[in-house]
Amino acid sequence: MKNYDYIILGTGPAGYKLAQLLAKTGKSLLAVEGGLFGGTCPNVGCEPKIFLSGAVHTALASQQLVGRGIAQPAQVDWDQLMTVKKARFDSWPAETKAIYEKMCDVAVGYGEFVDAHTIQVNGHQYHGTHIIIATGHRPHRLDIPGKEYLHDSTDVLSLSHRPDHAVFIGGGYVAIELATFLAAAGTKVDLLIRSDRILRGFYGKYAQEMVDQLTARGLTFHFQTTASAVAKTGERVTVTTNHGEQLTTDYVVDASGRVPNVEKLQLAAAGIKYSRRGIDVDDHLQTSVAGVYAIGDITSQPVPKLTTVAELEADYLYRQLVKGDQEPLRYPTIGTAAFAFPEIAQAGVNPEEAADDSRYQVVEHDLSFGSFYAGLNEQGAKLTVVYDRDQRLVGASEIGATAADDINNLVPVIGLQPSSREWQRKVLPAYPALADKVFGLLKQ
Repeated sequence: MKNYDYIILGTGPAGYKLAQLLAKTGKSLLAVEGGLFGGTCPNVGCEPKIFLSGAVHTALASQQLVGRGIAQPAQVDWDQLMTVKKARFDSWPAETKAIYEKMCDVAVGYGEFVDAHTIQVNGHQYHGTHIIIATGHRPHRLDIPGKEYLHDSTDVLSLSHRPDHAVFIGGGYVAIELATFLAAAGTKVDLLIRSDRILRGFYGKYAQEMVDQLTARGLTFHFQTTASAVAKTGERVTVTTNHGEQLTTDYVVDASGRVPNVEKLQLAAAGIKYSRRGIDVDDHLQTSVAGVYAIGDITSQPVPKLTTVAELEADYLYRQLVKGDQEPLRYPTIGTAAFAFPEIAQAGVNPEEAADDSRYQVVEHDLSFGSFYAGLNEQGAKLTVVYDRDQRLVGASEIGATAADDINNLVPVIGLQPSSREWQRKVLPAYPALADKVFGLLKQ
């Protein structure tokens, strides 16, 4: 049995970032991967998604400007777009594997615990002084009759030919983003939402405004609705809902959520505690077993499951293991976004949570009168900010075509808490854009 200073299970953003750092220390390192090298984000997640959104957002923005300087709006050619996407991304897993093989030992297969510090891969056992679990999340699969006819987000992101009609099951950011993309290309889309709203975790008012805008573009929302069965109907598929309604379609996407990849790890053999939310860790990212850590989406931490968070945790764990930094992990202000059209983005305190809390003041700004937004015909662009009792800016949410970029301007403001005087003395952003309005948002 070969011994390693470090064994990392998983090669997604968390594992990749940590492996890059540890490989420079001269310590022995083993990376274990049973799926796509590089994990979800670069292969079947945020990277290909944002690549597709470039064409989709451009086309939808041009359609908003017909009669306002644009005579012929752009149209999305899904099949061509997917061909271009595959040319860029299909080689990434092999390329990432080659990078790993240059910086450390690699075991291809799913790792499982034999005991607290022993991993088995394809019958071979490896001992690790430190073991880091970074196996991430995967799409949840509904357990209903006909589930074999369901597709997931991975399938959609490699869908060569656009279906004429698609049904999405779910109302999270994966469902909303991918439904937006297909609808922009001409697919008729129905969404089955089990609750009364989409995009839980985002500002509810703006989530409803997104529903209104997507509905106006032809998407159909079925709230308080779930799929109870799926059946093959000739060349098509029929979805039966909990209301007895039947929707016959070409393609059904199960976007009912994501779940942690824990089953193949045999965590019980090592005594590692976990739940349906993921692996339990303390404020140093250590699991219930000394010397075994978990980072990225696999943890049960109540923070957004984002690539940025995963890489932050990798950096933190590196400093702890190699540099001796024993300070507990404190998460900074985290920006999140749903890249539909319009976008919704936010950072800090959610206005919905602050509305009935006397500690906060919530103020909404209509952005549509600004020349930039008016030029895009962004009539529904809005920004809501939250102040605390000391008049410090502590939260921001936006809906609009450029919401993600706009909120990113406010993430450092919320996190660093500059005074209006400090901002004025040290920062002068380009005009006109949202960043030049930050000074006006500061009350200190």
